[in-house]
Amino acid sequence: MNLNKKQIIILVGVAALLGGLISSLITSQKVSANIFSDIWNWVNNSGQNKNVSSTSSTQGENVATSTYHSKYDYEQAIIAAVKKASPAVVSIVITKDLPVIEQCPQTFDPFFNLPPDIRQFFGDNNFGGFQFYAPCEKGTKKQEVGGGSGFIVSSDGLIVTNKHVVADKNADYTVLLNDGKKYPAKVVARDSIQDLAVLKINASNLPTLSLGNSDNLELGQTVIAIGNALGEFRNTVSVGVVSGLSRTITASGADFGSETIQNVIQTDAAINPGNSGGPLLDLNGNVIGINTAIVAGAQNIGFAIPINHVKRDINSVKTTGSIQLPYLGVRYLMITPEIAQSQKLKVDYGALLRGNSDGPAVEKNSPAAQAGLMAEDIILEVNGQKVDSDHPLISIVQEYNVGDTINLKVLRGEKTINVSVTLGKRPDNL
Repeated sequence: MNLNKKQIIILVGVAALLGGLISSLITSQKVSANIFSDIWNWVNNSGQNKNVSSTSSTQGENVATSTYHSKYDYEQAIIAAVKKASPAVVSIVITKDLPVIEQCPQTFDPFFNLPPDIRQFFGDNNFGGFQFYAPCEKGTKKQEVGGGSGFIVSSDGLIVTNKHVVADKNADYTVLLNDGKKYPAKVVARDSIQDLAVLKINASNLPTLSLGNSDNLELGQTVIAIGNALGEFRNTVSVGVVSGLSRTITASGADFGSETIQNVIQTDAAINPGNSGGPLLDLNGNVIGINTAIVAGAQNIGFAIPINHVKRDINSVKTTGSIQLPYLGVRYLMITPEIAQSQKLKVDYGALLRGNSDGPAVEKNSPAAQAGLMAEDIILEVNGQKVDSDHPLISIVQEYNVGDTINLKVLRGEKTINVSVTLGKRPDNL
């Protein structure tokens, strides 16, 4: 029997223990004979962890390798969801022609103001000046200026992302697939209401993500974010929970200014710059949101647009080639109890039609104007849905399609009336 050094050391240490046990066995006969085989098995297996998966080689001895298998249903669900979704998650690279700046030689003549006759008398060659280097432009060069994320929703190359990722109409966009293939991308449509955009690449038989149902989300539900974190780490995965629902946020950025996004999902799954446009998944690997914004300076407070708000845009692009948004044609002020009290209104909810610096309360020739809506009307309900802070007018209207007819309950002065409006297509300049 050959023993290695570690086993010899352990045997020496166990010798005293064996002596004591034998003595105890002789005097009390309470020690089981099996203890000797148990101790020997413990010594022989000392230092070996048969549950550890590793790949190593020591002094010519090969240690068997194995694949990690989770024993936990929760962890297995996360792993399965990531494996299912990752092939359809893409990175979006933004490039632009930018000036090439170099250091060019320059000459400065401190005597240029001298009268010409003096310069001529001494000779112009005596006024050579000083030479130095200064930045100068030497043409342009295409350079990477940013990045984001997206995901494939059709096998022929339709990709959903955030509008702010592809906001620059003078930039070029390249889609990088999970397998490393690159495709130039065309921006098919941008949603002027929500932070959404659809890209198209010329490819076929692409993997796609299945769309879930964001109306059934629950607080505390596990969610998974995947994206191109910091524009550098592709398919970065983070896990968290739904920490809030129906939030209203104002997002801002250097390239797109600021915009208000309503009814978004709040999550504590880590969302970093570059994750914008990537999917927020449930444990089945279905998309339930699109990662869109974070709170600067906070600890893991991020937001995602519910996928049910996106389905209409996707279907619109598939059928018409563009995003056609329903249009009512009004400007309004959402009534709160505080506003109702300060302005002595008869109701403390609803949408008060009132103009502002952007235009009148009711746009000329709009569906609202054609239906007879007027300034200072208060829209109380849309098809029986109460209009309030949790259900703003614009969010309710966006649930319908161009051409749909909706019934409005309207307070006009002292009288409540019903108004029927057929929604139009939102003009491109709005």
